[in-house]
Amino acid sequence: MRDVTDLSCFGWDGCDQGLLPAGTAPARVARIDRGRLTVLTAEGELRVVPGTSLHASVLGAPAVGDWVALRGELAVAVLPRRSAFVRTVAGRTSTAQVVAANLDVVLVVDALTVDPRLRRVERYLAVAWNSGATPVVVLTKADLCDDVAAAVAAVREDALGVDVLPVSSVTGAGVDAVRALLGPGRTAAMVGPSGVGKSSLANALAGRPVAGTREIREDGRGRHTTTARELHVLPGGGLLVDTPGMRELALYDDADGVDTAYADVAELAAGCRFRDCGHRGEPGCAVAAAIAEGRLDPARFTGWRKLQAEARRQLLRVDARARAEEHARLRTRFRAQRELPNRPRVGR
Repeated sequence: MRDVTDLSCFGWDGCDQGLLPAGTAPARVARIDRGRLTVLTAEGELRVVPGTSLHASVLGAPAVGDWVALRGELAVAVLPRRSAFVRTVAGRTSTAQVVAANLDVVLVVDALTVDPRLRRVERYLAVAWNSGATPVVVLTKADLCDDVAAAVAAVREDALGVDVLPVSSVTGAGVDAVRALLGPGRTAAMVGPSGVGKSSLANALAGRPVAGTREIREDGRGRHTTTARELHVLPGGGLLVDTPGMRELALYDDADGVDTAYADVAELAAGCRFRDCGHRGEPGCAVAAAIAEGRLDPARFTGWRKLQAEARRQLLRVDARARAEEHARLRTRFRAQRELPNRPRVGR
């Protein structure tokens, strides 16, 4: 192979050079299908086989965007990730799925064809903040929106500390602002449900068709046009991971991401009189006061509470120590209630 510095256009900075096993070379995973990896190397694109040792840990299997160590046509190791967009596999499971790895930016995509779906955007932002990459909200189909400024303002009010960019893949408006996020060697992943225009935006950013597009169904729901995650190299040196639409985005141990996405609610909760305030009318509850005074949208508080509970349930699924602590807490609470004076006795 040629000098590995040729891989700088794919995001390689050489920092992990010393982690490569002897006799291997780095390659970046661009696509995964039929049990094989399509990787970008200093000699071009290759199809290789993942070694069985890559599946040793929960997050060990290769993901699009990963750097792997190649020995011939075999990927023998996944190099450490500096960021990863991770969700729980759909259904009643605790299995993690790495949607994309080694990202600089996560583009949370939604469409401006209906009123802003704030709770959905907040959920994606909670996962994006926990990824280690910088989240940006991209609102597509601006050419179909009567009041773009009002829609952007509504999302911006909720997406604290996050840029909100309206775009139209039809007119090209706003596409350059998204492209500016992706300098040479920088990687972004687009995430969002089906039908919000991710594939059209990918084509606009690439300047050529790289993803298929379809019309929206009559019921307004999107169709899956992208069937597999794929890393595209863009003109100018940026890289973009296009992902299939997600009908369900379940958190995976994302309590920190939830509090970052809802920083205003978390800050209010920290100001409650009681440390274990349940925000259900306790005296000195800063959250309840903010809602009563119109400083906090009750729907936003409900969204925060729902995601906090979901993150807690997921933590209990994957963390044995957390489960033990929760069981101990419940036993202590039960004993305290049982020992209350004047507690009604069963059978009396």
